[in-house]
Amino acid sequence: MENRISNLVDERLEELVQLLADLVRFPTVSPPARNTTGVQRYIQDFLEQEKFETVSWDVFPSDPNVVGIKKGTDGNLYNSLIINGHIDVAEVGYETEWTVPVFELTTKDGNAYGRGTSDMKGAVAATLLAVKLLNELGVELKGDLQIQTVIGEEAGEAGTLSCMEKGYTADFALVVDGSDRQIHGQGGVITGWITIKSKEVFHDAMRMSMLHAGGSVNGASAIEKMMKVIAGLQDLERHWAVTKKYPGFAPGTTTINPAVIEGGRHAAFVADECRLWITVHFYPNETYQSVTKEIEEHLNHVAKADTWLRENPIHFRWGGKSMIEERGEIFPALEMNADHAAVQLLAHCHEQTEKSPAIIGMSRSVTDAGWLGAAGIPTVIYGPGKLEEAHSVDEKINIEELVVFTKTLMIFINEWCNTTSVN
Repeated sequence: MENRISNLVDERLEELVQLLADLVRFPTVSPPARNTTGVQRYIQDFLEQEKFETVSWDVFPSDPNVVGIKKGTDGNLYNSLIINGHIDVAEVGYETEWTVPVFELTTKDGNAYGRGTSDMKGAVAATLLAVKLLNELGVELKGDLQIQTVIGEEAGEAGTLSCMEKGYTADFALVVDGSDRQIHGQGGVITGWITIKSKEVFHDAMRMSMLHAGGSVNGASAIEKMMKVIAGLQDLERHWAVTKKYPGFAPGTTTINPAVIEGGRHAAFVADECRLWITVHFYPNETYQSVTKEIEEHLNHVAKADTWLRENPIHFRWGGKSMIEERGEIFPALEMNADHAAVQLLAHCHEQTEKSPAIIGMSRSVTDAGWLGAAGIPTVIYGPGKLEEAHSVDEKINIEELVVFTKTLMIFINEWCNTTSVN
């Protein structure tokens, strides 16, 4: 079967490239988002032609998820599989910096160029061709195969979370986001807003009465008080760098980035409010709930040492389902079990195709994989495309890499969905 798969994929190279061209032609940039209806209808029609039962729903207006399920012949006894990929692409920036058309596929020197080729429409095109060719080969799957194409990954809009909330599940999930065909888990990311707000508002001329003995005005600038919060976050960040570690990550990966600060009304007022937007990275063996609890406890101790902050407590707002709508996002961590039967099988399929051992490690980035893991589904990231190509000008993917990935994916689907489930 491996030889038949390999030969057939080689024969259908032009079709693979055309599929990718079709997907790239849809300008699904996020933000601004709300622009994926066309590409999702294309994918839904494709899956239905391949005998998948499909469902589509709007996560946000004009941004639908698509789920296609091909029922196995004996789904209760054999392994089921989710293949998940996002269909939105990163912002383009200045098109004048590109030397190729942004949304028209260009092939040269063995590469395919265009926004989303590497992140991650190449992987979606490979997935679509894989299921089509398995059908043509007459492969009968005993376990269920589920394809999820989701929206919003680029802007933290949790399209995959929406799938989990609707109860979609499987014995194993493969997120085919770019990993250079390495098998990855990941750390996590959460953003948060820290707000300091005065109970009183003062004119700028009152500042001297807040600063000097005898002034008798118990007030403060929220901006200046936020400086204490930032110093406290830096202390906690350094503490984490010394005390926390996880295999596959460099020391100090657990960062707390003060990314955006907003505050004050205008120059005639003492700033009565200040808001700090932070981005927090954490290890695979941590949850965003535990990490945010650590930060809150630490900053509340900082506040106890300040008489004004004791009376004007710090407020926290964590995460969100959209960087666009809510200015907040969550990417849960994914602690991968390298000894899981599906991970070992995937590594074996990779080695069959590539004639070299699979690399099992940790991603330097974050993907939607954490939402699948948080739902209790054993999950890994494994897809074509290099991290340095994601979001880049003249984004590209190596065509041979797509071909090889398609072969590995087909072999894995066939073997996993035809293996008896242990659940």
